[in-house]
Amino acid sequence: AGFQIAFMAPTEILAKQHFQELIKFLKNFNLDIGLLTGKEDKFFSRKLKNEVIEISRKKLLEKTKKGEIDILIGTHALIQDKVKFGNLALVILDEQHRFGVDQRAKLCKSSKDTNGKKIIPHLLSMTATPIPRTLALTIYGDLDISLIDELPRDRKKIITEVVTPANRKSAYDFIRKQVKEGRQVFVICPRIEPVETLNENLSDEAVASSLPFARLRLARVAEVKAVKEEYEKLSKKIFPDLRVGYLHGKMATKEKEKIMSAFAKGYGGLKKDSKNKIDILVSTSVVEVGIDVPNATVMMIEGTERFGLSQLHQFRGRVGRSKYQSFCFLFTDSPARKTNLRLKALISCENGFELAEKDLAIRGPGDFSGNKQWGIPDLAMASLKDIFLVEKVRQIAKKLLEEDPELKKYPLLRERLKNFGEKIHLE
Repeated sequence: AGFQIAFMAPTEILAKQHFQELIKFLKNFNLDIGLLTGKEDKFFSRKLKNEVIEISRKKLLEKTKKGEIDILIGTHALIQDKVKFGNLALVILDEQHRFGVDQRAKLCKSSKDTNGKKIIPHLLSMTATPIPRTLALTIYGDLDISLIDELPRDRKKIITEVVTPANRKSAYDFIRKQVKEGRQVFVICPRIEPVETLNENLSDEAVASSLPFARLRLARVAEVKAVKEEYEKLSKKIFPDLRVGYLHGKMATKEKEKIMSAFAKGYGGLKKDSKNKIDILVSTSVVEVGIDVPNATVMMIEGTERFGLSQLHQFRGRVGRSKYQSFCFLFTDSPARKTNLRLKALISCENGFELAEKDLAIRGPGDFSGNKQWGIPDLAMASLKDIFLVEKVRQIAKKLLEEDPELKKYPLLRERLKNFGEKIHLE
């Protein structure tokens, strides 16, 4: 029909993966597909004998503005002011919980086609874990949901457990057993490098004058697991005979790709088998999305209280991608009641939508008019936890709009909705 599609992903790894997969899927159609990320720009066209070529950013942006790029895939680079579409009709957001409200709104804003006609693109949001804001807006009728709640064929439910400090050694023994059976392991840490000790960060007087609870909090921060430190410990003390690698977001793109390629090749065994394979990958949240290693069966998450439920669910989704039984081990030193509630929710929930409902009950649906993703909204409603009441109200609102689309009989309600609509970007 001559329209364009914008496909945005949160990481370069995932954007490139989508670019490659769409080329495979659409190679027999007469379509031009572009890739736009922070560091590289590529172009695919049947006119070029189905080859992928490097293209200058200026040329790619010109083609996009003229409507000559049918599908443009990219990262946050898609929402730069320089990126203009000629006939944008569909916006696809993968892992949409990784994008802020303003970012989603910017890509979905109305534009003009090549004939000067104003068009507002359709929106398809995809995520394994709908955030509470998304769930709340869906209840209000601004989103429709298609829920895939079945596991692919031959997949097994991931066994999720909280591991106490006393059982850490047992977890390491289990990991060693899994690797020797030919499987692989993720170890997730909240930080890249360890926090400096209190004495190095603060003067003696500052520490002495701090309130007790402040000193305790600083001490806990200093104990947060870090990738480089954990890598040293695992590779030299715990698993010296296994192949351990590490990954974090500050590494150069080529280095990250090299590490992920080595992990994708790995299939367990002893260190002597190959220097180019990895059994255990210690990483930050950079592996949250876009990583597909079917042979990985263990996800070990350190400092779980430092991650949101959405992230924890995504980490867990990095395993369980094959016929092998997979496991997710959660480690935390936090005694907080909310941490306990969140981990119990993660263990009991089997899909992202169910988890979002639990998250909604724990945190609240978010601030509709701002950028927060948590807290109670400024709405005249006792609680969104009463899902049956909200669904009933939604049905009544739909019926009212069918009978009076412009709300002529309800001027006060129309004014309130107008003010509300000006403050937010409904997905």
